[in-house]
Amino acid sequence: MKKYLLFVVILFANGKLFAQQFNAEEFNKNLGKKGTLCDVVKSLRIVNDTLTLLNMGDIYPRQHYTIVIRGNKINLDWTKITGKTVCATGVFEIYKNQPQIAVADPLLINVNER
Repeated sequence: MKKYLLFVVILFANGKLFAQQFNAEEFNKNLGKKGTLCDVVKSLRIVNDTLTLLNMGDIYPRQHYTIVIRGNKINLDWTKITGKTVCATGVFEIYKNQPQIAVADPLLINVNER
C-alpha cells in the first residue's frame, strides 16, 4: 500500500497524473471539459502580447492540436520552448475544425526542460 501511495504522489508531483498524449477520439469526447495533454511543441506563433499559439505534435497546419495561451501573466521563454515537451491543462475546444486547449493560468502549463 505504501509503494502504491508513493507512486501516486510521485506522478502527481510531476504534473502527469492525468496527462496523456493526444488522442482525437478522447479529445472529442471531452469537448468543453478541462483536461491535460502533453506533447512536443513543434512551432509557435505569438499573435500579440496576450495571445500565443503553441502547435503540438507537428508544425502548423498539420499540428495535432494547439495550446491557446491567453493573458499577459504567462512568462515562458518562447525562444527556447520549441522542441520541448509541454503539458497543458485547460478546456478542450474546437476552433475552425481544429482541436485546441485554452489556457489562461500560468500554473497550468508545465515545460519539461529535458
